[in-house]
Order: sequence, then structure tokens, then C-alpha cells
Amino acid sequence: MWKGKHVLLGISGGIAAYKAPELVRLFVKAGAEVQVVATSSSLAFVSTLSLETVSKYPVYHDLFERNNPIKTEHIALADWADVFVIAPATANVLGKMANGIADDALTTLYLACVKPVFVAPAMNTKMYQHPAVQRNMARLKQDGVIFIEPASGELACGDIGKGRMEDLPVIFEFVERYFANQQPWAGKTVLITAGPTYERLDPVRFIGNHSTGKMGYALAEACAARGAKVLLVSGPVSLSTTNDRIERIDVISAADMYDACMARFPEADVTICCAAVADFTPAEPTNSKTKRTSDDWQVRLVPTRDIAAELGRQKTNRQVLVGFALETDKEEANALEKMERKNLDFIVLNSLRQPGAGFGHDTNQVTIYSREGYHFEVPLASKVAVAEEILAVINDRVII
Repeated sequence: MWKGKHVLLGISGGIAAYKAPELVRLFVKAGAEVQVVATSSSLAFVSTLSLETVSKYPVYHDLFERNNPIKTEHIALADWADVFVIAPATANVLGKMANGIADDALTTLYLACVKPVFVAPAMNTKMYQHPAVQRNMARLKQDGVIFIEPASGELACGDIGKGRMEDLPVIFEFVERYFANQQPWAGKTVLITAGPTYERLDPVRFIGNHSTGKMGYALAEACAARGAKVLLVSGPVSLSTTNDRIERIDVISAADMYDACMARFPEADVTICCAAVADFTPAEPTNSKTKRTSDDWQVRLVPTRDIAAELGRQKTNRQVLVGFALETDKEEANALEKMERKNLDFIVLNSLRQPGAGFGHDTNQVTIYSREGYHFEVPLASKVAVAEEILAVINDRVII
């Protein structure tokens, strides 16, 4: 399970930092590679020599190290990591993370990291219970950060209460369970559509929409992390993928996306139609640029082929089909009607009326409906976290 895994270990300036070399050793002994990023204050409790000896990597602690040939190491390390574990996580570093402050190597790397982030808080009980700290932790949980709750007991200052960093074997097992739970879809193939489509008017103009593809790409990464082979049919977006289980199939128009989906659908165990596909396309696109005149430019639009509906007609009993609905009114009624009409197993409802959800945002808020009649509401959270919630809801159907 651990072979080939990359663990980025963040250390902030609490007394529990002295335990970091042993935590590194646990990950390395299991088969993982570990690199350490440390705050300057944490190095008052543990030496770089100890950390580099057990990890076999240099400790990253200075954003502006003159002798460092990699000037964007916070980006390189974020791309390298499979998970980012911050232990100990002090009240100070949690506050900076929650408020987007990046003033050192650790917090800058956190903002650059799109991989799962685990934090193991460690602080005095009174600090842990302070409303500001609780508020910061609540915000981080909403952002998708996974907390390894501190233990109760005697603290370094002599107080007794909750705030002591959890024991190292518990932290290790917590992260190990994450990896174990990420492989339940091994052997499955997932087809995902993402992003917008561009419908050609002439060689330089098109009709499109505001989709960025972020939700679809988050789903692709989450499916691949669970062990699935992912066929990502992507409209024009500026995003990239990180997992080598993802095969990206780039398309432009709704017709291109239709053809790609029809070609690959037979091999899919699960299909998630997340793309914002155009409902209409110009009937007669021109081969040369349309010049400005004093007359109106009237364009006749014709319906595109309905990808989700056609997949619903072709779907076999072994296949799971998930659709998305972006509605502006009568949201639930329209979503349920769409699920029934297109023979979907699940439909994920977005609303443009919800601040922070929908096109262009890094966050989303959705409600997931099933053909069996139940629904599950996902509060506003990062699209990475929302993707995990969607997969959790459909998981039982996938692994049958």
C-alpha cells in the first residue's frame, strides 16, 4: 500500500516537533518516501540533521534560500506529494492556513497543495478551546482539511486536558486508512465529462459558457485516487491532471464530446456527466470571419445531441450513470424530472443562486438525488471535498 507513496510532512513550532523524526521513520519503514517542510520555530525543537538522516531528503524551511536551485520548491513539493501531513500543527499555523496567509515555507506550500491535507493539532488546552482557534479549525474543515484530533492528557506545561498531539502510531494509522480507503475502485473504469463546449460560429468566434472544468477535474482525481482508471473527456479548459490513471481526451464541441463518449462508454463501469454541454449549436457556421455591418447578425441555432440521454438509453444493469443539473428555478423538480427522463442513477443538483457555488468558483454546494428516492445535501465546501462526498454517496453502487 505504501510503496511509491509520497508523504510531505509539515512541522510547526510546538514542543511535539521533537517527535517528528520518529513519525518520518514510521512512514519510511512502511515503504513511503518522505520530505519535510519545517517552520523556522520548529527547528528550535528538532534538528535538520535528524530529519534529513531519517528521510534522506533535505529539509525545506527557507523560501529564499540562496543556494537552492529550485526557486519554486513549494510548487514542486506540492506536485510531488500524495498527501500533506502537518504534525504538530500549532494554533499559529492553523490560523495562517485558515486565513490564506503564506509567510513561510510551510504555509506557502499549503496554499499550493491540492492533495489531501491532514493536520494533527498540538497546543495548550486553553488555546485549543479558544473561539478563534475553533473558528479557524471549522473553516479548515470546510476547506477539506482532515483533522487528526488531539488527545487528552497531561500537556508539556503541566495542564491536563485536550490538546496533546495524538500518538505517532495513531497518526500513521490514520493516514494509512486513508490510502486503504482510496483503492476500493481498483479495476473499475470511470468515464467523466468536464468543462464547457465551444460551438463554432466562424473561424474566430464561438458560443460557449462559463464552466472552468474544476468540478469535473476534481472528480477525475478523486476517482483515480480510489484506484479507478479514468477516461476524462474534457472541453477546452486550462486545467491539468496529476494522476497517471487519468486518460485525458480533449474535445471542443458538443458533437466532439458526444462522439468521444459514445466510443468509450461501453468500457465504463461508472459515467459521470459533469460537463456543461451546449444545448444548441449554430446551424450554419461560416468558413470565413463574419465582418461587422450595420445589419443585425442573426444566427439560427439547432439542438445538440443529448449525451446523457443517449447514454441512459444504452446503459446496462452493470453500469452506473450520474448526471449534473444546474438550475436557476424549480431546482429540485427540474433535477428529478431530468434524472427520470434520462435514466440516470443519480443526479447532482447545483444552483446558481447559491453564493460561492457553480461556475468559476473553487467551492460548490450540491444536493445528490438517487433513483431510490433518497437525497444527500453537501454544504458549501471546496470542489475537492464535494467530489469526495459525491463518490461516497455512489460508492455502494460502484463496488457491487
